[in-house]
Amino acid sequence: MGRSESIASSAPILLRLTRRFWPQLRRRSGLLAGSFAAMFGEVLFRLLEPWPLKFVFDRVFQGNASSSAGGGGGPLASLSGTTLLSVCAVALVVIVLGRASVTYLRRVGFALVGDRVLTEVRSELFAHLQRLSLSYHGKARTGDLLARVTNDVARLKEVVSTAAMPLIAHGVTVVAMVIVMLIVNWRLSLVVMAVVPAFWLATRRIGRQIQDTARRERQRHGAMGAVAQEAIASIRVVQTLGIEDVHGKSFAAQNEGTLAEGVKGKRLSARLLGVSEVLIALATAGVLWYGGRLVLMGDLTPGDLVVFLAYVRMACRPVRNMAKYTARLAKASASAERILEVLDATPAIQDRPGAIEAPGHVERVSFEGVRFGYEDDCPVLHGIDIEARRGQAIALVGRSGAGKSTIVNLLVRLYDPWEGRICLDGRDIRDMKVASLRRRIAIVPQDTTLFAASARENIACGDPEISDEDVIQAARLACAHEFISRLPDGYDTMLGERGESLSFGQRQRIALARAAVRRAPILVLDEPTASLDSANTRLLCEAIRNLRRDRICFIITHDLSTVREADTIVVLDDPSLVEHGPHEELLRLGGVYRDLCTLQGVDISDTETADAGAR
Repeated sequence: MGRSESIASSAPILLRLTRRFWPQLRRRSGLLAGSFAAMFGEVLFRLLEPWPLKFVFDRVFQGNASSSAGGGGGPLASLSGTTLLSVCAVALVVIVLGRASVTYLRRVGFALVGDRVLTEVRSELFAHLQRLSLSYHGKARTGDLLARVTNDVARLKEVVSTAAMPLIAHGVTVVAMVIVMLIVNWRLSLVVMAVVPAFWLATRRIGRQIQDTARRERQRHGAMGAVAQEAIASIRVVQTLGIEDVHGKSFAAQNEGTLAEGVKGKRLSARLLGVSEVLIALATAGVLWYGGRLVLMGDLTPGDLVVFLAYVRMACRPVRNMAKYTARLAKASASAERILEVLDATPAIQDRPGAIEAPGHVERVSFEGVRFGYEDDCPVLHGIDIEARRGQAIALVGRSGAGKSTIVNLLVRLYDPWEGRICLDGRDIRDMKVASLRRRIAIVPQDTTLFAASARENIACGDPEISDEDVIQAARLACAHEFISRLPDGYDTMLGERGESLSFGQRQRIALARAAVRRAPILVLDEPTASLDSANTRLLCEAIRNLRRDRICFIITHDLSTVREADTIVVLDDPSLVEHGPHEELLRLGGVYRDLCTLQGVDISDTETADAGAR
């Protein structure tokens, strides 16, 4: 990817970000306009600052009342030298105080605009990440995405306040000074501007290297965050397998790479700053030598030379800062690019035009000729036809990878089928709003996630419309009320992060209570009895019987001993549905389901006795 000088290559990316968030900027138009007014006031005061010295040199020290600078017969011509000296001293103080005041307003104003807008940018970025489809998250690394939400936005916020806006102010200041110098003496102005091409070339070459280095550094930061997130999220497995050193070495490698890129960036920034210092010194020396000759020849007043030298001195800081801000903007553009990359990603699952609310009361769920796969030309499901009615429990069984969880993923529209359709009461779910559809489906995942909050808050999940009575009733349905009541503070007992203070069975029943309190017409249970002992399995099965009343219940399980009571057992074998029906009927078929029961040691003697009696 070719790049021109750093500012030129950074500007398009930052302008794209500005256009994208123009509505947020427009809401702060008053504050923004005031900040720009303060910026122009600052430029004006900077331009005025050396002029009292000009009057002192031309009128007081030389007594030159007719100097070109003084204008001959102005209102100051009648003042005595001592009075004029006092007036100039007071004017200098007033100008500096005025400049300090508007500089304060400019800095605070731009900082407030930048902070407020980029705070909204972070919120929008996070919200957009949550809307992106699983196909996007499956390819991205969680730690890298977290780095974009936190570090990249923070860097952008800091740079906008401390670099972008000051860069504009300094740029306007330098341009205004050049215009004034051209008016005063164009020949001496050309001496100052002789260093501009060299400064541009240095900025272009070194700035491009800084931007490339910053981009690699941000990528390494993302990779480092991904390694750390992965290791910490699976710390139990890491410690159990004793692979701490593997993750440690991977993290250290990324950390060292980040250090190397960071050091390289600092060296390049220092080099750019040093080059700018040398060029400014050359410009100052040229003005002093050539301006001094013009003064000796009478073509320039000493006051004019003082103004030129003051402007060169004052321009030193903006030009020096422009070099520093160029490096910051190069790094900011890398962060902005990473932010825009996420914001430009389009969710694969979106509401269709005219989408309706999903029904609050569902009598029937049907899969009609559904075909789907995660990779092209590699279907996971093919020709799936399933129908479930209110009050029924549908068990999805089969070997790992047969497509059981995929059916649920399609039901909640984490993906859309390639062919066929899924309907609620005969209406395609793709015609319904995604958010409303998902509110109608309560899911209890295999890996139950509880929060570091009270038992009550974990069940209610922060919904203010759920009363304490609703929470207790849901807990009773999920067979969780008894053990919650025995906790030290009952429903107000704080649970550890991820519910580590509870047993697995207790966590499962709290998750069931969370699903029950939503009163969703569709309930999905993913491996509800996995890793449970017989006592907890019995309690959980009782809870499931309570919850399936007046609901459509889908149960994904490998434990065939728990599906006897299901109204329909759907047997999947990649990529098709091979059998479906009640437990006894499937056993009599003597097909895949009977083989699975035999492998698991499920008691089929009742069915065999019934078959023998029939013979």
